[in-house]
Amino acid sequence: MCGIVGYVGPKVDGRALEVVMEGLARLEYRGYDSAGVALIAGDHVVTVKRAGKLVNLTEALAEAPLPASSTGIGHTRWATHGGPTNVNAHPHRGGVDGKLALIHNGIIENFHGLKSGLMADGVEFLSETDTEVVAQLLARSYCKTGDLTEAMRQVVGGLEGAFTLLAVHADQPGVVVGARRNSPLVVGLGEGENFLGSDVAAFIGYTREALELAQDQIVTITTDGARIINFDGTPAKGKHYHVDWDAAAAEKGGYPNFMAKEIHDQPHAVADTLLGRTDESGRLVLDELRMDEAELRAIDKIVFIACGTAAYAGMVAKYAIEHWTRIPCEVEMAHEFRYRDPVVNDRTLVVAISQSGETMDTLMAVKHARDLGARVIAICNTHGSTIPRESDAVLYTHAGPEIAVASTRPSWPRSPPATSWASISRSCAAAPTPTRRRP
Repeated sequence: MCGIVGYVGPKVDGRALEVVMEGLARLEYRGYDSAGVALIAGDHVVTVKRAGKLVNLTEALAEAPLPASSTGIGHTRWATHGGPTNVNAHPHRGGVDGKLALIHNGIIENFHGLKSGLMADGVEFLSETDTEVVAQLLARSYCKTGDLTEAMRQVVGGLEGAFTLLAVHADQPGVVVGARRNSPLVVGLGEGENFLGSDVAAFIGYTREALELAQDQIVTITTDGARIINFDGTPAKGKHYHVDWDAAAAEKGGYPNFMAKEIHDQPHAVADTLLGRTDESGRLVLDELRMDEAELRAIDKIVFIACGTAAYAGMVAKYAIEHWTRIPCEVEMAHEFRYRDPVVNDRTLVVAISQSGETMDTLMAVKHARDLGARVIAICNTHGSTIPRESDAVLYTHAGPEIAVASTRPSWPRSPPATSWASISRSCAAAPTPTRRRP
């Protein structure tokens, strides 16, 4: 998954490049093969991009410093359409004047047809990417509307696929416009400055106040705030939340690598997940569930959908829930769920497990389950992500950021006896076999 950063701040500071580069550095854990930035400088946009690690971009910027700017966007890319080269790296420019710059996460599935139409009109392309197609479409729309937000609204209606888009235009300094569909985008709210990022880690060093965007929405940030509309142009509002971890939580804390740190963090992560979810007698209190008792009692099957190690967590849950409730449970690999004609209906509870909340196979499985009439609960660690919004309810794990990528946050802690798998196994074995009952 690529990294995306956008920033608008006071003109007197001119620190857009500093903020964007710091954000990209905090998103390096996602992996990437190229990186680039675009800044509004006077009446034009300047871009620098390099294949390889972020250090290559840093060295290029040191050799040829960019002018101070208050508006900028940055990107780290995993190559999809077109190899990892300087030319294919983001940002991409649009229009004959090159005043527009665009970055993009995801894949535009219908870009071949769109590109053919543009080439028939005489548009020349420099890269092999689907992203440059969107940049050219956006520049063309801006020439007609004179407004970057409206141009974005007109363009996204013709796009198919999963995408997050961020754009700047030299004629609208102090403005960054973003759009999202099936791909993450979060707004960071500062004082006299505002941020966009594919993850809150991109701006956590500057603010812990964020806005969660819904599906198919466009956001425009300025120094004054953030304005949100739906793809159809109707006004919308983001869901405000406070990030309960700080920049230090994304550092290695003295461990040799993030994997070691996160393994040692697991007891604390599990404690944070349980915090406030039991009453004085030890009974579970899940206020976020938003499903009444009658709905739960009507459930006659539970299906866990997940990928990788999240599916292993589902297997642990299957053993425990079948023992405690006598309700049959299944664990499905999310990438297979849609293709095997699953037996799911309105008496099925589907539990989607995803640390990031952006696992594409799990997201598609969630949508399929809801189309079949099932109720869906997401178990997730990332506020502002897509899977919780596409589900009927969500239980956040509050386990802090996962930087190592190899799964640590959904895992079971190694040592504390009260929450270890061995202790649960012993408890289950010692408990009397219950008669069938509802949760």
